[in-house]
Amino acid sequence: MKHSLNQNTKAHVAKKPRIFDRNIFQEVNAAALPQLESLCSHWLGQGRKEGREYVALNPTRADNRLGSFRINLISGKWADFATGDRGGDAISFYAYIEGMSQIEAARALAIDLGVAS
Repeated sequence: MKHSLNQNTKAHVAKKPRIFDRNIFQEVNAAALPQLESLCSHWLGQGRKEGREYVALNPTRADNRLGSFRINLISGKWADFATGDRGGDAISFYAYIEGMSQIEAARALAIDLGVAS
């Protein structure tokens, strides 16, 4: 089960395509990082904080044991050590768990985090 942004945000993203430059990616990731623990909890459901990491089940596969899917809450880097899937920031993480492109994820997060309207 995917834990995505609300339907209004998705509709807004679909209706208002925007061209993003590298700065907006940096702004979105900077806005997401301080909220990453609560975002992980919302997006992933079952999981827990262990030191600097959030450990959860990977929603993209039949994962039944905590441990291999981890998100660093300080840097935003994430990895599924069972599959080798990994990324370096909140945008790539959200894109991965939602099965969307990074530009789509950046747009959705920008709106949800109030970085862009």
